[in-house]
Amino acid sequence: MSTTTAPPGTTRPARRREATRAGGEARTGWLFTAPTVIITLAIIVVPILWNIVLATRDVSFLEIAREGIFAGSFSLDAFVDTVTGTGFWRSLGVTIVYSVASTAGSIIVGLVAALVFRGAFRGRGPLRALMLLPYVAPVVAVAFVWQVMLNPQYGVVNHYLVKLPGVGEPIDFLGLAPWALITVIAFEIWRYFPFAFLFLSARVVALPRDVEEAALIDGATPSQNFRHVVLPQLMNTIALLSVLRLIMTFNKFDDVYLLTGGAAGTEVAAVRVYNQLMGSFDIPGAAATAVVLAIVLALFLTGYFALTSRRDDA
Repeated sequence: MSTTTAPPGTTRPARRREATRAGGEARTGWLFTAPTVIITLAIIVVPILWNIVLATRDVSFLEIAREGIFAGSFSLDAFVDTVTGTGFWRSLGVTIVYSVASTAGSIIVGLVAALVFRGAFRGRGPLRALMLLPYVAPVVAVAFVWQVMLNPQYGVVNHYLVKLPGVGEPIDFLGLAPWALITVIAFEIWRYFPFAFLFLSARVVALPRDVEEAALIDGATPSQNFRHVVLPQLMNTIALLSVLRLIMTFNKFDDVYLLTGGAAGTEVAAVRVYNQLMGSFDIPGAAATAVVLAIVLALFLTGYFALTSRRDDA
């Protein structure tokens, strides 16, 4: 049997064509990903690096305008003052309470609403659209409405509240601790429960009815049916919602600032950064606080992803 061998030098052109094709695919890949990379660098990476630089420079607004962000002397005092100061940890504690309570409340209310609207009834469509109003309405407008309603002098809430037994005088819901924190949490729950409602409604509609019907036929009560059949199928959606809402609420600024300005025990971390920057003109202090908050949030997310990946592996 005779074997044919390729003429000398025929493998080099083939390898060259393969390398050229691979290089073309690589360039095409870079071309498609370049816009995303550029946007990420411009919107996320550069501001973070700029913030870190500001946190290590003892500068003022005037010095930055004249000499740039590298003006002034290098110092880590802002980080030390942030970590050792009581104000930062107090604001962090308020932020955690505010984030956890509002996240849990919005998900619970959204879940109840999703279960109520699961079945068909007359007028369900318009009512579902109406429930999205708090989420889509301008935050400035709804915050103003809440301020008017809760005003201790002419607010409609206090007008009826003082008529109840045991309530002798109006309550300053936005200027008195701990009512102010409770109010901003209630506002956050009311404003963002439609966000959870949208996610959970889509999942609830997709749940198979036959499993629930079988459980009810076997003698399960409605509460047992919800706890052992419906809720376990919603846990993945609830976990995703919890992470998204915690991230959003942890960085929340506008709602709290418009309602209370951070007064009466409602100075969450984002409001503290703003007050340091615009109230005290403490640029390195505000930047250092923002960096430390970003680190805390990154640690939280790292722990969450580690737990979820471990659960998936198991």
